[in-house]
Amino acid sequence: MIDRSKPDEGLTYAQAGVDIDAGERAVDLIKGAVESTRIPGVLGSVGGFGALFELPLGLENPVLVSATDGVGTKILVAQELGRLDTVGIDLVAMSVNDVLTLGARPLFFLDYVAVGRLVPEEMAALVAGVAEGCRRSGCALVGGEMAEMPGLYSAQEFDLAGFCVGVAEKSAIIDGSRVEVGDQVIGLASDGFHSNGYSLVRRVLAEAGVGLGNEFGGSGDTVADGGELGRATFGEMLLRPTRIYVKPVLELLELGLPVRAMAHITGGGIGGNLGRVIPEGMKARLHFESWKVPREFRVIQELGGVAEMEMFSTFNMGVGFVLVVAQEAAEHVAKLLEQAGERPLALGRIARGERPVELEGVF
Repeated sequence: MIDRSKPDEGLTYAQAGVDIDAGERAVDLIKGAVESTRIPGVLGSVGGFGALFELPLGLENPVLVSATDGVGTKILVAQELGRLDTVGIDLVAMSVNDVLTLGARPLFFLDYVAVGRLVPEEMAALVAGVAEGCRRSGCALVGGEMAEMPGLYSAQEFDLAGFCVGVAEKSAIIDGSRVEVGDQVIGLASDGFHSNGYSLVRRVLAEAGVGLGNEFGGSGDTVADGGELGRATFGEMLLRPTRIYVKPVLELLELGLPVRAMAHITGGGIGGNLGRVIPEGMKARLHFESWKVPREFRVIQELGGVAEMEMFSTFNMGVGFVLVVAQEAAEHVAKLLEQAGERPLALGRIARGERPVELEGVF
């Protein structure tokens, strides 16, 4: 580290708002979190100009699968509450769940954190969340970038982006091409809003005069845990991290079970995302009564007077991930997912039709 205790005369980078020493301290603070995600294949350590990862052996024709995303305006909820330990999980989840839909195993993740003023302890909290997301998905956090940009961001503002690279055997890639009429559609419960629709949620709360510190007072079941939100505040409810489905779904695929298509339910809702993997001439015919929409979605809907179609086109409505499975294996798949800690939902089946997704009673 360069000794800056006696700087030369004249304007300095620190005076312009960028503290290089703080950046170096932040790197020191995050090293333990990064190291905790190390898996076979990682070469070298954090701090280099590039990250090295050796492709796993045993694959005949490996294909790299990549995805990138951010956290969106959920970041503003974290900023307002000063709670930085969960949005990093969201950041990882949004990419690893996407990679998973193709049947790929996430290998490594890189993040990009931009701030107005770099506070090492706050940076460590953000990266600790990213590391937790990587551990939950079994991938390595191999590097990233911390950018201090005064003038572009205020001192309290930050933003996150990141990308994941996974690997799949070419012959085992799941892209929806094997979907057949009669296949069953199984949903996996979400943990609330995940990281989508927060611009609408924040607008609803603002116009209703509801603060993030107000008690949510939810007295209904959530699809995610079957229990009650209890005395949680709106802020606590909105900062629940995006659920990561990687490990239980990969276990299914390793058993060779006939999973024919998968969809991560993000912006665009069930129809917008599941429709991307349904072949032409077929439709996923879903039954609205198959699951109970969690109360948190209904509260936002009631506060904002949001139409049912708009809700289903914006939010996951309690279903965070969807699998299309051969009919004869559907019951076994659902049982295995339940044993793995998920809440599988029998949503419907594949039929002939022109509209990719048909949700009875909604669209």
